[in-house]
Amino acid sequence: MTQQWSAPTADGPVHATVPVPGSKSITNRTLVLAALADRASTVHAPLRSRDTTLMVAALRSLGVGVVDGPDGSWQVTPGAMRGPAEIDCGLAGTVMRFLPPAAALAVGEITFDGDPHARNRPMTTILSALRALGADVAGDALPFTLHGKGGVPGGEVTIDASASSQFVSGLLLSGARYEGGVTVRHRADVPGKPVPSLPHIGMTVTMLRQAGVVVDDSTPDVWRVEPGPVRGRDWHVEPDLSNATPFLAAAAVTGGEVTIPGWPAETTQPGGAVRELFERMGCAVELTDAGLVLRGPDRLTGIDVDLRDESELTPTVAALAALADGPSRIRGVAHIRGHETDRLAALVTEINRVGGAAEETEDGLVITPRPLHGGVWQAYADHRMATAGAIIGLVVGGVSVDDIGSTTKTIPDFPGMWASMLSLPGAR
Repeated sequence: MTQQWSAPTADGPVHATVPVPGSKSITNRTLVLAALADRASTVHAPLRSRDTTLMVAALRSLGVGVVDGPDGSWQVTPGAMRGPAEIDCGLAGTVMRFLPPAAALAVGEITFDGDPHARNRPMTTILSALRALGADVAGDALPFTLHGKGGVPGGEVTIDASASSQFVSGLLLSGARYEGGVTVRHRADVPGKPVPSLPHIGMTVTMLRQAGVVVDDSTPDVWRVEPGPVRGRDWHVEPDLSNATPFLAAAAVTGGEVTIPGWPAETTQPGGAVRELFERMGCAVELTDAGLVLRGPDRLTGIDVDLRDESELTPTVAALAALADGPSRIRGVAHIRGHETDRLAALVTEINRVGGAAEETEDGLVITPRPLHGGVWQAYADHRMATAGAIIGLVVGGVSVDDIGSTTKTIPDFPGMWASMLSLPGAR
């Protein structure tokens, strides 16, 4: 059920400290590794959102013990995974692409399905790879059925991962439990087309090594995971830096100041790149003992940027670009046409709907600022489209987002956090 929401307009510069929940990317990787580990693990400060609770529900249906800790943690006890089980992926790429390689280690029949749009998201690459590695999978997209045999031979597989880095990460996360480990090679059907969002694969590799798994990523576009145990451990989830960007953007577009506590000095999250992006658009950004502090300029500067490695930031950057004082160009993000929605087409449609001038290119967007006006901003059931509309609504009166509930995918209470940031009456 959609939930239309009138985006509040700021009555002046936004000044706030905004604690941000944990990283979705880290939380769901941690849950998979904990489910495959040799002993129990504790996941501290996990994100509790639709994507992560779908992962927890899926693991529980496979026989993995996931218990709520008194401090908000999840205590994960591995078990012999088995079907029959029905997995609801929702619209979560991390569930539909990370869990099948793990579920292939189960015994029994396991069916996967999700939201209507999830059936359009690319899945053939990872399902074909699983078949090549010895798994029994019927289907090439959601819904599909996996017939678990209790193990996977593993070995070497060549895939075209140019549509999503999640294809690589999904295979690597479970590869140590395959009899022969796994070697994944990227070879694009279109020569020279790279894997997008490489930092997300770097995050996967780092976390595997933290769990005691031997990984060789010394050769470009080749990743080797040796067979062996996955070590159970305590995991501590960082704040989600990509989910922090709309709140930082609030300071950027109003000339205010927003602090995000707990911002790590070093991170594997692609969202860490927002510091440089905001600086290039005229903001002052400083990492202090209190957290990351962003001070907005009098006027935002347009930007020409390649977001191939940080493509999840595209909706936020596009919203900022629509409010800047000069044209912007976003490059390297053709693959986000296959995300929760076709984000390039959606951004063009919605920016133009409220009076802007946005055009699609082969691999991105060109945005020329114009005076904007109110209107209904369509979210397309996409959390990042919804937050982009909220950013524009801060300085453009009369903007409403047709489905603010889509933000629960990664932010449990975005409207409440937004209201609290703006010190609105009734804010939680």
